[in-house]
Amino acid sequence: MKRLAGKTAIITGGAAGIGKTASLMFAREGASVAIWDLNEEKGLETVQMIEETGGRAMFQKVNTADYNSVQSAVSKVIQEYDQIDILVNNAGITRDASLKKMTPDQWQQVIDVNLTGVFNCTKLVADHMVEKGKGRIISTSSVVGLYGNFGQTNYVATKSGVIGMTKVWARELGRKGITCNAVAPGFIETEMTKQIPENVIDGIKAKIPMGHMGKPEDIANAYLFLASDEAKYINGTVLSVDGGMVG
Repeated sequence: MKRLAGKTAIITGGAAGIGKTASLMFAREGASVAIWDLNEEKGLETVQMIEETGGRAMFQKVNTADYNSVQSAVSKVIQEYDQIDILVNNAGITRDASLKKMTPDQWQQVIDVNLTGVFNCTKLVADHMVEKGKGRIISTSSVVGLYGNFGQTNYVATKSGVIGMTKVWARELGRKGITCNAVAPGFIETEMTKQIPENVIDGIKAKIPMGHMGKPEDIANAYLFLASDEAKYINGTVLSVDGGMVG
């Protein structure tokens, strides 16, 4: 039997990168997938890929930083699939700069998506899950949320914040049958990391005991495990998937 048979999953930022890989993987494992993203073209392409392999998916253009947009999207998922069993808060952005050079706009943009967006999605989906008495909430932190990183005041603040929120929600929602966990990816080969200069990448690899960056599948597999019944007693944890990287 497929690990997510009969389940419905929302994956934010599900149109590309790690989110796309997770959307495809969850669908293969039997879940009906709602892909939330701002990139409609890539989102619809991912839905088509899922449907071509016999899976079930829908795309919704959702700005997770906008509470009303998320509220409307949640209603449509319930209307279409009748339930929400899994939420993967995967969407995130970077606007890197040193503290001296970071603008208030760069700070706020990252806070809005990476922190407020996670709050909006979790609050509105959790209300439904509480009614059903079950659910899985998985939020994406980062290795830098644990150890910090030069030039990422805004990003690190949000990824550390995701860990804190996850631990609070595990306490508040665990008694309602809902588990809340975080995944802290290390440096993964995605469009985001392709923008990093090669000499910087070489320096990063030197700090990873395994000697190489991870693949999107490595993170998607962690999401899948935490979403499955195999992880039913795991709550409030941060799963680092970083090849052994330390600060």
